[in-house]
Amino acid sequence: MATQNKHKIGWIGMGRMGFPMAERLIKAGHDVSIWNRTRAKAEPLAKIGGKVVDHLSELKNVDVLFSIVATGKDVQEVLYGKSGVCSEAGKMPPIVVDCSTIAVEESAAIRDRLRQLGADFVAAPVSGNAKVIKAGKLSAVVSGPEAACKTATPLIEVFAPRGVSYVGEGELARVCKIAHNVMLGRRHREPDRDHAAHQQDGRAAPCLPRLPQQRRDGLDVHRL
Repeated sequence: MATQNKHKIGWIGMGRMGFPMAERLIKAGHDVSIWNRTRAKAEPLAKIGGKVVDHLSELKNVDVLFSIVATGKDVQEVLYGKSGVCSEAGKMPPIVVDCSTIAVEESAAIRDRLRQLGADFVAAPVSGNAKVIKAGKLSAVVSGPEAACKTATPLIEVFAPRGVSYVGEGELARVCKIAHNVMLGRRHREPDRDHAAHQQDGRAAPCLPRLPQQRRDGLDVHRL
């Protein structure tokens, strides 16, 4: 989690996940500017050092922009919609990290559009709830341009201290999230059998798919 807190961070989305994630970044000493459709939901973070902005375009000059909103359409709207981040002068931050749960196809379309606008797109969908985040037990997978992921990873590790794994280019992080959800669904349907199997061989039940791993240039690299 080594970082010099030198990056200016933008944050979009103050839902049940977004609020505690941004809160951890602020408490870690990061410069975080926040936009939320309902400003009042973001104002508590101003008391601990967050900067609440009124317009999405005020986030265009940050170094790394995070979003965590409800749908793929919402991601597109806040980034490059009529009143989005690049609505003035067509400028986007150099790195955009999306933690929302959206479809692979939507993510690919957003990536293409951001590439046209000169921004690298990092897919970093998260699983869990606010309690998991507050307890420091969140982990994450990321995909996208490796250099951008390397820059974003120390920031993501602030709210996902259990580990951030780079799984490759494009939308592979979304694929991992889908696999994770499928696995959880199976475990919920057959909890006794899974629990017994993991008890028998002494392993903890995994919360993310286990992939071949290596360490490269500061990234935990997993390959599908």
